[in-house]
Amino acid sequence: MSEAFLTDFLAPGVDADEVPELAALSSARPLLDAFITLFRGTEAEVLMRLLVLREIGREADAPRWAPEALRARFTYLDAVKLETVLKRLRDNALLAIGEDGHYALSDIGRNAVAAIAMLLRFGEEEDAELGFLTAQLAGLQAVGGITAESLGHLLSKLNDLTWHFEEAIASGSEFRILDARRRLSANGRWLERGTELLNKLLADPEVDFDIARIAQRIGLAQSRLARADAAFQRALNKIEAQRVTLGASGISSSDVAGWLRSLDAGVIAGLAQEAFATVPELPLLAGGHELLDRAEALLVGDGGARVAELALPPPDAAATELAPQAEDLRLLEHFTRRLDTLAQPQPLHQVVAGGGFAPASYRLSLLALLADGVDAGAQNGHDSGPVGSFMRLPLEVEFSATLTAVGADEIAAMTLGEIRPRRAGHAPAPHPASHPAAQPSVQA
Repeated sequence: MSEAFLTDFLAPGVDADEVPELAALSSARPLLDAFITLFRGTEAEVLMRLLVLREIGREADAPRWAPEALRARFTYLDAVKLETVLKRLRDNALLAIGEDGHYALSDIGRNAVAAIAMLLRFGEEEDAELGFLTAQLAGLQAVGGITAESLGHLLSKLNDLTWHFEEAIASGSEFRILDARRRLSANGRWLERGTELLNKLLADPEVDFDIARIAQRIGLAQSRLARADAAFQRALNKIEAQRVTLGASGISSSDVAGWLRSLDAGVIAGLAQEAFATVPELPLLAGGHELLDRAEALLVGDGGARVAELALPPPDAAATELAPQAEDLRLLEHFTRRLDTLAQPQPLHQVVAGGGFAPASYRLSLLALLADGVDAGAQNGHDSGPVGSFMRLPLEVEFSATLTAVGADEIAAMTLGEIRPRRAGHAPAPHPASHPAAQPSVQA
């Protein structure tokens, strides 16, 4: 990686030393050269280098290999090609050769093999990136080497997952939502380990400010992901309400859609071959001139062009033979005349009783209305007629919270109270319903 090569990529007049972002990469040139060696060339060459390097590093008890042992280990490879691969790895400092001619991994080669092995391990699972980043942070925390950059990679991955899940919900596709839900479930353990890592990190009072700031943002991102499962369930509930069952077969529209998704494009095209027509098969009953004439008639306001008559039918005379049914207020009028002659206070049960349980209950309900006074009667429109006359009676009604035994006229007990003429200048008593304990009642 020469300075002249970098100049080809930089803007005119800019030197590589003036770009701080290149400093970290320039200082890691030996490691970068090792990866360039591994991954430069054809796909077959890259696979062979990785194969040889991994097999040499796999032997932990005897890490040094004699040339004969290597040829015996790779008998399935062409001998000339094997020598070419070993020379390439040795010339680029991935393999070291001792004075005795034995091969061994160099420090850079061992680091490269370890990094690739970890990537391959997480590559077996869904969302390998999140697992790899979380494991990497756990290792850095164990050695006290967590940086803001390493935390930023995890934050970026969590935000990417959040965006993916929101897109799945917004699509309204049942299959995309189910796939996103399975992906969230597969990442559950990595989210839990990431939470444990953040708790330990934020518990350190000497943690760097930039690291703590990014860690808090990671915590917020994980909280959003934790709420995503509830959002998935709500979206699936809406889809369930719209699912259609095909007759009594037990097959739903989701089953049909899932079956269609399992077919390739050729089969689907064959199924739709006779279901759609490229042109209308029915003859066109109106041409352009006819449509133009009709549109012109509508535009100029021709009354004959109206499609439907919107006038209302003529009114019909209502029947007048039946008179409205009048309410029977004779009991009310009789009770009004009886109370109008009341000169002294009387117990409530003596005034109410008479005629059986039903008339007594009716009279007690009337007395509850009477406690509202004349104003209430006027507000309710009872300023005239039998009801208005009853509401204007100059009487006071008082109810208590206790019952008194009657034992006559189909009445076992009723509310204890008193009815008396109203004194001059005395305001009406409050409505008994304002106090729950003072509700008037009569018991048969």
